Amino acid sequence: MTLERRIVRRAPVDLRGDWPDHVLPLLRRLYAARGAANWDDAQPRLARLHAPETMGGLDVATQLLADAIAQDRHIVVVGDFDCDGATACAVGVRGLRLLGAQRVSHAVPNRAVHGYGLSPGLVDDLAALQPDLLVTVDHGIACHAGVAAARARGWQVLVTDHHLPGTTLPDAHAIVDPNLRDDGFPSKALAGVGVMFYVLLALRRRLREGGAFTAGAEPDLSVLLDLVAVGTVADLVPLDANNRALVGAGMRRLRAGQGCAGLQALIESAGRDARTLTASDIGYALAPRINAAGRLEDMALGIECLLSDDASHARTLAATLGEINAERRGVQQDMTDDAEAALARVVLDGALPPVVCLFDPAWHPGVVGLVASRMKERVHRPVVAFAPAEPGSDSLRGSARSIPGLHIRDALAAVDTALPGLIPRFGGHAMAAGLTLPHAALDAFSEALRTHVERVLDPAALQAELVSDGALDVAEFDRRHAEGLRDGGPWGQAFPEPMFDGEFDVTDWRVVGQRHLKLTVRVPGRAKPVDAIHFGGWTGTPPPSRVHLAYRLSVDDYRGGDAIQLIVEHRIAV
Repeated sequence: MTLERRIVRRAPVDLRGDWPDHVLPLLRRLYAARGAANWDDAQPRLARLHAPETMGGLDVATQLLADAIAQDRHIVVVGDFDCDGATACAVGVRGLRLLGAQRVSHAVPNRAVHGYGLSPGLVDDLAALQPDLLVTVDHGIACHAGVAAARARGWQVLVTDHHLPGTTLPDAHAIVDPNLRDDGFPSKALAGVGVMFYVLLALRRRLREGGAFTAGAEPDLSVLLDLVAVGTVADLVPLDANNRALVGAGMRRLRAGQGCAGLQALIESAGRDARTLTASDIGYALAPRINAAGRLEDMALGIECLLSDDASHARTLAATLGEINAERRGVQQDMTDDAEAALARVVLDGALPPVVCLFDPAWHPGVVGLVASRMKERVHRPVVAFAPAEPGSDSLRGSARSIPGLHIRDALAAVDTALPGLIPRFGGHAMAAGLTLPHAALDAFSEALRTHVERVLDPAALQAELVSDGALDVAEFDRRHAEGLRDGGPWGQAFPEPMFDGEFDVTDWRVVGQRHLKLTVRVPGRAKPVDAIHFGGWTGTPPPSRVHLAYRLSVDDYRGGDAIQLIVEHRIAV
């Protein structure tokens, strides 16, 4: 089941400001439409990063870390089982070692064994490491019981996180989270890896002021930006100017072949060219390979790959991650097919409800987030997908994905307030969240969530729209402009990758890979036709002779030379 999408063009904007001659007029128009007044706004550099001292909690946090380094205490960085958590863990371990820590270890919860975050069960298992200081990355703000368990053992706890806090905070020795209430940090969009990078920047300053570095020997933390870029893009946080500066710098390192051995091996394993790597390559090729370890196996494998400095070992790990990711794709496709069938069973009075809850006892808890995301895109509704926490378990793990207009974590909080005790644990962001739920409570949860969404969500938000940057000029259908668009990023959340629309005559078509539709279209005014590919676009019916396409302009590396192709996002018969 797929809803029809409406193509809406962005309003034209006035071009102002100074632009270098090398910036294509098309890119100037696109940047301006995204709020960039000049080249420095469009491509912010590291010099424009918000200062670390504007973030709360760093004084106490860096004092804890500086004391631990000076006293040769054992620091254990505790990661999370997604790409942001894995890269944040790698940044923490690598960065602390660069800054002089001699005893740094890392750990990560196993999704099937420990559940999310710093849990009491994970604390029990960490006891064998005999830590003195735990540093959580990309989690911790909701881990009250785990923090308390660690403190009961006499360990210090530093929480670094970016998730929204609840009404109370865990009893950690220090907390760094730009989304804490009254925190003055200007950007609330940092990913977990970005927060950890800021902690390291502040720690380096404290150590510098304390005379820890000899002249010319201060560590260069920019070597960590490749990992910061990957984690930030993977977590789908808004690419505001601060995040674009971080991601842009990391992308430049990766394109120059200066990434860590693990990321270079993953790029190679994914069949990508590091010299032309894009944020989309990270989102669709690198991040899924890292995430796959946490979804189906143990994220320790992904973190090991990111921490490896041996190219051969990194390639072996990257190959294994590729195999796990291939398995994940198969599991995801089976679950997505099940979810498609389930959608037909939740239709009410001929229409879908404003929020969809799906459950299947055979689903894998590590993949429900991907299913929720895919179904959300399919029907343009908030979707919550549930699976048993483990085979035969009465506890469910749910993953929620939302649409603009509904803050999904706040929606879960509203259900929690209306039905206290129904949801044992939940957390997340405006657009994505996770929760645990007793199986017996599923119907009550679904009904309460639907009631809340019906009350707060504007029905107009359920009209799916694709926002277009308008039509391309006939002279812009060339390799130069395709390369300019590719290299003009990083594009991502809140700084969207350019998409265009227009009407074309279809001169040829064929099905490829059973699900995809390959088209040849005629561009008005252009002598040579253009190839187009619509992934997942085969519906069993031949396309009409004339179509209205929403598309992205891309280089065609397969054919090489001056070849270009259109990546079709949506097709409407004309």
